[in-house]
Amino acid sequence: MSVAIIKKYFPDLTEKQELQFSKLQELYEDWNAKINVISRKDIDELYLRHVLHALGIAKVQKFKPGASILDVGTGGGFPGIPLAILFPETNFYLVDAIGKKIKVVAGVAESIGLTNVRAEHIRAEKIKEEFDFIISRAVTQMPDFVKWVKNKTKKDSIHELKNGILYLKGGDLTEELSVYTTIQLFDLATYFEEDFFETKKVVYLPLKYKK
Repeated sequence: MSVAIIKKYFPDLTEKQELQFSKLQELYEDWNAKINVISRKDIDELYLRHVLHALGIAKVQKFKPGASILDVGTGGGFPGIPLAILFPETNFYLVDAIGKKIKVVAGVAESIGLTNVRAEHIRAEKIKEEFDFIISRAVTQMPDFVKWVKNKTKKDSIHELKNGILYLKGGDLTEELSVYTTIQLFDLATYFEEDFFETKKVVYLPLKYKK
């Protein structure tokens, strides 16, 4: 699987973006040999299972120039790095509680010349800033995640969706999400035809501004 699958669904990439995406395979293979952030099975399917999956968020909401996005529990840089390539004028703050993972994120971002990414070894609860959206890929159950990130959304929304959480999750979420009345689910199978996306979703939860 190559960068061609990204171009299939995002045909308007610039040459620079295409080049940045195309370098990811080699970079993650190199880093993975030193610090294991992606399973061996997944590294061969990097563009499908990690890059395109991350970009599912972009099918639900395109981020505006100047917007700020927090990626919590980014691991090796997903979903943040692919989205930062796609939206070069949007600011991304990628955080993880495990320091060696952030080393990989910073290394990859630097290697492909991403100037719109900050990477930091910090727990989400310690962050004092506010963001348009908080993104993540299934790091924990939604109620716990909401606790980590409450009071971290900006007051004014500049996008079609109100400020809040965009969360990549799979499987049956009925029970986990039953406490939320404002939640919306977007099936990634609507946007991508590969079998991998059959049960994958973007979970959107608007967060009220509280101070």
